[in-house]
Amino acid sequence: MSFLKKAGSFLLFSFSFGFGVSFAQTSGTQTDTTQSAFEFIKDDFIAASLDSIANLKYFDGYECASDEEIKSIFGFEAGYVPVYADSVYYKRMKKLDASTPINLTYNQYVREYIDLYANKKRGLTQRVMGLAQIYFPMFEEHLDRFDMPLELKYLAIVESALNPVAKSRVGATGLWQFMYGTGKAYNLNVTSLVDDRRDPLKSTIAACEHMRDLYKMYNDWLLVLAAYNSGAGNVNKAIRRSGGKRDFWQIRHFLPMETRGYVPAFIAVTYVMSYAAEHNLRPVQPLYYHYEIDTVMVKDVISFAQISSLLNVSVDELQFLNPAFKAGVIPATSDKPYVLRLQKKNIPDFVNNEAQLYAYIAQSKAEKEEMLNLMRAVTEPEYHKVKKGETLGLLAGKYKCTVNDLKKWNKLRSTNLQIGQRLIVRPEQQIDLAQVKKPAPQSKPAPQPKTEEKAAEPVLNQEQNQEIVQQIMPEKDTIAKEETGTEVVKTRTENVYHKVGPGETLGQLAEKYNTSISRIRVWNNIKGNNIQAGSRLIVGKTEVPDDSPVAEKVTPQKPASAPAAKYRYYTVQRGDTLWKIAQKHQGVTVEDIKRLNNITNEKSLKAGQKIKLKPVS
Repeated sequence: MSFLKKAGSFLLFSFSFGFGVSFAQTSGTQTDTTQSAFEFIKDDFIAASLDSIANLKYFDGYECASDEEIKSIFGFEAGYVPVYADSVYYKRMKKLDASTPINLTYNQYVREYIDLYANKKRGLTQRVMGLAQIYFPMFEEHLDRFDMPLELKYLAIVESALNPVAKSRVGATGLWQFMYGTGKAYNLNVTSLVDDRRDPLKSTIAACEHMRDLYKMYNDWLLVLAAYNSGAGNVNKAIRRSGGKRDFWQIRHFLPMETRGYVPAFIAVTYVMSYAAEHNLRPVQPLYYHYEIDTVMVKDVISFAQISSLLNVSVDELQFLNPAFKAGVIPATSDKPYVLRLQKKNIPDFVNNEAQLYAYIAQSKAEKEEMLNLMRAVTEPEYHKVKKGETLGLLAGKYKCTVNDLKKWNKLRSTNLQIGQRLIVRPEQQIDLAQVKKPAPQSKPAPQPKTEEKAAEPVLNQEQNQEIVQQIMPEKDTIAKEETGTEVVKTRTENVYHKVGPGETLGQLAEKYNTSISRIRVWNNIKGNNIQAGSRLIVGKTEVPDDSPVAEKVTPQKPASAPAAKYRYYTVQRGDTLWKIAQKHQGVTVEDIKRLNNITNEKSLKAGQKIKLKPVS
């Protein structure tokens, strides 16, 4: 440890042991005791980042698991909050400081953030500890590759509380909270469908590169952290205003208010995560660990809803493992594949059936483009850069809108344009699912023209994108034919209900009834995750025979010379899809099953249903 590091630690530890004794600043200026006493009263952005994981879907239905190893070491009962003297914090921090090149100092500012993570928001800290078991192995691998202190992994806790979809009030996004411009500088691209800042691997590499570049400028890790938060410009101005000093604690009061608490929060997190057991903090055990996750390359467009249906993986799990895909669609092509993260147990099913998977998902190029267009329509607006000779009238014709539309979208007072001007030519569009009209039931199912079928498809917002496949088809009474050679039977769709018991969650109900949380929300018009014990919820759909007079068996008139056709039948099993059924029977295709059974929506397939496979020769 350098002499400067030791001297700085000694100067900063200029206080008496005990509660309520003020600390002296080390900048050589007048002590700002009054300001520091009120500096942490408001709920700052660091506390807000912890709050962001309170409603993270990942934790639905899970509580803090008891850690017997911690209990056996210290004998703490669940819920007990240990309290230590300042001298204990100082000794522990000194021990941590000796093992890292980052200057870890204990003072009043650090103490306030230790109290935040270890006491005030300890429940959320325990969730962070669970998420750390997913992300920290990856962070450590790349920090080691860049030859950087491994303690920098704790910075992501300060930034986002390890929430991969966290977004700050100024637009910083992801685990490492990259702004749009800084992300672009480190090859983190953002499109309507994909945000690389939310990709755990890509953003981690970019964060390492960014901190490496900052360290080359300052050669001090605390200044690196300050510059990571507020930008190098603000740190450089603080250095100038302090008379050229290059110690964080000496330039602290010249930095933006947010940055003044940022570095103490990092030191506090480093301490709390290192001494979690001593503070009786027990991690919420993750649903899966880092070593249980693997990747595959996706080479064709596919949605989370389709992957969920075919691999029996929940959409919520896919969203958590693949947060970079904002709209739940992977816009992959053969020229630009994308990485898909899955649990290792699901990798073989994807790899073994990859070719058939793509064939099943999109039967034609037109259908794939239609899905992409559908998703693009609900994300960010489309822009056009004005070229020489272009007018509003010309652009209106090109983008199929009116001149007044362009003026309204861009708040233009005249029709004059400047070369290089950036114009909105298609605004953001979101249609509420409740406003989508479903087609009325027909007395007989009849194949619809492609154009009419597409016209009925809703444009969904991002929270409902996983429902695209299910919601473009009617959910009211449908007529399903099941021919046994001479008779036609009418059926109808009925709701499956569940009375909520004490402590039950949407996640538990979705797992119990083999559905998704999002579907239960849509069926019951639920916006959040809270459900009341005793309430009656729709948890599924099932088809039953319609006993009305029109459902009576009828004998179709057939020519006397035409004998009744005979078919091979199959009874649908739980978890079956058309594609899986076709694979079980040689010579049977998905299209054959659809045509013979008049199936237009695979989601109508129910366990116990009897379907035709092919004619008996």
